[in-house]
Amino acid sequence: MGIWLLRRVGQIIPTLLILSVMIFGLQQLMPGDPALILAGEERGDPQVLAQIRAELLLDRPLHEQYLAWMGRVLQGDFGFSWRIRVPVSELILEKLPVTFQLGLMAFIIAVLIGVPLGILSAVRKDQPADWAANGAALFGISMPNFWLGILMILLFSVQLGWLPPSGYVPITEDFWQSIATTIMPAFVLGTGVAGVLMRHTRAAMLGAMSQDYVRTARAKGLRERVVVWKHALRNALIPVVTLGTIEFGRLLSGAVLTEQIFSIPGFGKLVVDAVFNRDYPVVQGVVLATALIFVLLSLLADILYMAINPRLRRA
Repeated sequence: MGIWLLRRVGQIIPTLLILSVMIFGLQQLMPGDPALILAGEERGDPQVLAQIRAELLLDRPLHEQYLAWMGRVLQGDFGFSWRIRVPVSELILEKLPVTFQLGLMAFIIAVLIGVPLGILSAVRKDQPADWAANGAALFGISMPNFWLGILMILLFSVQLGWLPPSGYVPITEDFWQSIATTIMPAFVLGTGVAGVLMRHTRAAMLGAMSQDYVRTARAKGLRERVVVWKHALRNALIPVVTLGTIEFGRLLSGAVLTEQIFSIPGFGKLVVDAVFNRDYPVVQGVVLATALIFVLLSLLADILYMAINPRLRRA
């Protein structure tokens, strides 16, 4: 176990280095000159522009800019926002809990809906319950987030007045008000993931229930509930765990549109504002932090594999 974990960590390091090169390089394709934006009314003064480019190292070759940036990142310094002169690390630490809360709530909703529906669909294959579960999954996958969000605002905020239409309250200030401001966007994000989890859980359960050990358990006279939950589900959860960790990472990085609709001040709004303002350090820091989250979630998935299936510990 220890050797395997060290090997996986050794694979993470070059992966992050390659991702950092891609993040830095692709960002250079963004149109516009940051110096012109930062100069403001003095953008016509060549001396001012030259001074800004020198301060931001924009007058140096790309490889020197990358090495300087990466050297600071390895020390935990993501630089300063060119626009508001605030450390990028502070912005990330300020916005990440907001997006993490939203993503975690959406993931919980997705698991509570998708996994039970997938199990029910597999156990009741080709029956009305199976058709209804597949219909619900199709709805969740195909419904656009922005449209579902608008409909929920019209129903629960405008018509019924149950929930606030937008805004965010930190969970440390008012727990229930924080839940009220994030439950609708969390449900909007969670429906799509619930549909994906349902389809994969159903497929994994059908595969597991056709195995010899399940037929043997049934031949021994075990109750169907015991066969499903103790024998089939344990093995069917392995691919679902992989998908779940990936989808959770996608929720953290893909909530841009939903955060805009509900005015949630998370990662999505931060990176959108940074792109429009050509605030390269913020874009680099947010994307690199997101990539790191994905890599760590992948490592967590591998660890959960071994916890679920003891046979993998001897592999």
